Amino acid sequence: MDNIIEVKNVTYEYSTDQEIHTAVNDVSFGIERGSFTVILGHNGSGKSTLAKMLNGLYKPTGGDVFVDGINTKDEKEEIEVKRKVGMVFQNPDNQLVASIVEEDVAFGPENLGLQPEVIRKRVDDALKSVGMYEFRESTPHHLSGGQKQRIAIAGIIAMEPECLILDEPTAMLDPVGRREIVDTLHRLNKEKGITVVLITHYMEEAEKADRVMVMNDGVIIDDNTPKEIFKNVEQLKAVGLSVPQTTELLYALKQNGFNINTDVLSIEETAVAIAKSLEEK
Repeated sequence: MDNIIEVKNVTYEYSTDQEIHTAVNDVSFGIERGSFTVILGHNGSGKSTLAKMLNGLYKPTGGDVFVDGINTKDEKEEIEVKRKVGMVFQNPDNQLVASIVEEDVAFGPENLGLQPEVIRKRVDDALKSVGMYEFRESTPHHLSGGQKQRIAIAGIIAMEPECLILDEPTAMLDPVGRREIVDTLHRLNKEKGITVVLITHYMEEAEKADRVMVMNDGVIIDDNTPKEIFKNVEQLKAVGLSVPQTTELLYALKQNGFNINTDVLSIEETAVAIAKSLEEK
């Protein structure tokens, strides 16, 4: 297995008022190159702290994080780590730095010292890849939340990272904006082969992932495919998480005596499972 990120016995502790708190506690896993991974967890579960360690923004207080074989604690390699792993945050306004969309997307490549013609191509390609090319001469602050977040993603993509880490990028968006972002990420993953790690507490955003990890109290309590994860309805609810609406419906029907296949996630599969169950009654 070719892992772009390796997390080995990682712990992150911080202190407040002379008390030591453990946000992440002895966590180990790998992220396969080209995969789409979702990390789920309620607020305070440690998922955002873990995300910030995956590109070296936070350094572990115990254990090590390796990006393409580079230890994120190696200060001499800090720029290289951030070139390989781009980070997108919750609030796009905090990542937009220019008054024109294409200038904002060009900011990162300019800082890499690239030639103007290379920057021009990267900016155009990045905007096209997130469906925002027609807005290249617009003012970012006049765009919708979903459009702003796509511009923020384009700004990272223009630096050509191998991996994208997104820390609750849809938390401030409406359902339409959330769907835009998740669809964009899946397209980038499939068409460009960019490794995606999406941190979220929205269950629906995990349905089409290759892999889902569930965090609680700083540890990973489950790590599997979406279908296997969402089978554990009771476990998810016990740690303050919901399940996709389709899973909730099938679970309720099963609890009420229906002989129904709960090993499905999509609306189409759910409809088929219900129809089949009704035929058998």
